Amino acid sequence: MTTQTIRFIRRGQTVALGNVPPDRTLLQVLREDLGACGTKEGCGEGDCGACTVVLAEPENGHLRFRAINSCIRLAHSVNGMALWTVEDLAQADGSLHPAQEAMVQCHGSQCGFCTPGFVMSLFGMYQNSVCQGQSIRRSDAQEALSGNLCRCTGYRPILDAAQQMEQLPAVRIDEAALLQHLEQLALIRSAAEPDFAYKSPRSLDELTSARAADPGAQIVAGCTDVGLWVTKMHQHFDRVLDVTQVAELRQIEPHANYLQIGAAVTLHDAYTALVADRPQLHNFASRFAGLPVRNSGTLGGNVANGSPIGDSMPLLIALGASVVLANTHGTRELPLEDLYTGYRTNVMAADEVLAWIKVPRPNGDFMRVYKISKRFDDDISAVCLAINLTITDGSVTRASIGAGGVAATPVRAVQTEAALTGQPWTLATAHAAAAALRAEFQPISDMRASAAYRSEVLGNLLQRFWLESQGQTQINLAHFDVEACV
Repeated sequence: MTTQTIRFIRRGQTVALGNVPPDRTLLQVLREDLGACGTKEGCGEGDCGACTVVLAEPENGHLRFRAINSCIRLAHSVNGMALWTVEDLAQADGSLHPAQEAMVQCHGSQCGFCTPGFVMSLFGMYQNSVCQGQSIRRSDAQEALSGNLCRCTGYRPILDAAQQMEQLPAVRIDEAALLQHLEQLALIRSAAEPDFAYKSPRSLDELTSARAADPGAQIVAGCTDVGLWVTKMHQHFDRVLDVTQVAELRQIEPHANYLQIGAAVTLHDAYTALVADRPQLHNFASRFAGLPVRNSGTLGGNVANGSPIGDSMPLLIALGASVVLANTHGTRELPLEDLYTGYRTNVMAADEVLAWIKVPRPNGDFMRVYKISKRFDDDISAVCLAINLTITDGSVTRASIGAGGVAATPVRAVQTEAALTGQPWTLATAHAAAAALRAEFQPISDMRASAAYRSEVLGNLLQRFWLESQGQTQINLAHFDVEACV
């Protein structure tokens, strides 16, 4: 099979690269083929942010900028986009971009290895905030930089730099010219052809036809997991099917009773929509990896991957979400928890793809989601627990609980739900339900936590849920007010 020529815009010019293998990463292409060695390889798994670059593509007549990890992003996925690396920010006369100058003025760099990644995340913030007339709050900067790790600075000067950018002379991209250039680039992009090793269909019909024709091709979206198979497990994929350009799967459609989220919607956009419906999910959403991972990864990819420690699934199970699978013959819908048959295995036929996730709208429920991990930001859960109760006249009329990290698949805690339903919502009921939850699963011990710890934490979290339902907030670090305790 041949590969399609990759074309993207960098420094105002079209870059065209031929004969790029379908499983070659963007970082490899940047460093080894284009000599853009300012973009660093740190962890090779999208965890440290040293490899951060910024992509832009048209969205509703404007440019949408996203900072992403290039180490786990496949090079072909940026076909038709605009790309910036740290080498591209300084002006022609050598003057620094505000993202760079602010780092200098605030002493935000020490050893310097992580600095290019931080600068690119700052550049993404600059484009999405300062250039849109919005000030950068420190809390916003902290969330936006959660995917960039630094061993030297302690982060304070880098957060200072994020807020300093808007005080510096403005530097703006000619978005109108770039949009026109991207439109011209789109005209020369070939439609998906059967002999291409990397296929990127534009419609659901094209996607299902391509899947039926080649069920052995590796499906990818943001590659935040498949990328690890390439960089860490050294797997090779001769044929890749990319779902991220399928128009129908890039949409979020609000309906009266549910929110329909396309499988190719990024995690950042999907969680933004979920938080708009349920503001209490904000803290959990901001802890789902770092922003560059959420900017690349998709909700459909997270769900289809089915990792027992994936954070989306416990939440979606508790919300009563369903998934819609599609092939050339049509679609079928099933509860999300029924998708999985075992560790990273599911009921999808060889010719099926995950198309949509349907999430019921709020209906007077009380909900919390808890993520337990060794590191607060940008870390994988040891335990994830989502609890969603409807309480009427002091009794639990409906209970929906999703759990991760406690079984081979994301699971619904059906026994605990039964122990709660119909019971008065009292401390005694919470204690009984906590005991039921601890007994319901037999988790394993691994590098993240022991089995005993996981079981104990499950029950403790349900008791914490009870306390929060009674109005207590000081037990939650996200709302902990140090001054109030002095």
